[in-house]
Formats: sequence, structure tokens, C-alpha cells
Amino acid sequence: MGTTTVTPGVELDELGRFFTIAAHRIEAGQAAPEMFSAAVDAAWHRLVSDPAAYDAFALRHAGRRLAHAEDAGTGLVSWVGAYEEAYGPLPEVWFTDAHGTVDTEALAHYRETGEVRASWNCSPEPGDGDDAAPATSYL
Repeated sequence: MGTTTVTPGVELDELGRFFTIAAHRIEAGQAAPEMFSAAVDAAWHRLVSDPAAYDAFALRHAGRRLAHAEDAGTGLVSWVGAYEEAYGPLPEVWFTDAHGTVDTEALAHYRETGEVRASWNCSPEPGDGDDAAPATSYL
């Protein structure tokens, strides 16, 4: 594992991209994307603490309100291809924990195979955001 120097705001930029992908998947009747990045999820948690800003962000990037829903799992992350088609390869922040440590093995595996195998604790779902504050925080 190594540390990274994530540019301030990159987590929110990536969260916006994630919300755009989520909206497309939801509209197509597909499962919501898995949030596997602790760094991006930490930005999501910070944003949820300001409901007006969160609603505006979700509407701007997803065209709808999205709730933060607990949805634990592990395995192949299903939306990587859609991300790459729209934005190019996943940046390092997706493999970074909330403290700035990069999972270099997972990043190397992704770069070699194009696959992301990970664990996740949440995903977006259509909703009004009333359940946006998780029962426990892992920040």
C-alpha cells in the first residue's frame, strides 16, 4: 500500500461521475453501481451532511435525487466498463481509502486486467435522501 496525493475536489468530481453512471443504470433497469472507494464514499458522506447541497449535487449529476443506501457485497464491480466508455480509465482515487492510502495491489490488478474486484458497503438508489445518513459511519 502507498499514499497518494489526491487533488482536492477529485473525490467530488468522481462522485459526480459515479452519480451519472448510477442514473443511467437505474433508468435502464439495471442494479445501482457499487461504491467500492472509501475515498469517494467519504466525500459522499460529507456531502450528505448538507441536505440542500447534496440534493443540488445529485440533481446536477444524476438528474434526480439519490439516497445513500447500505448495500454490502464483494466481487466484480459491474460498472467499470460504463465508466471507461464515458471517462477513460478509473483514476487512482477509486483505489484509495479515506486516509489517502492507495491499495496498490488492487490498482495494479485493474490496470493489468481491466477488472475491479472489491468489497463495498453502499450504493445509490432513487429516493428523497431521507435515509441518506447511514446508521454507522466508517469515516
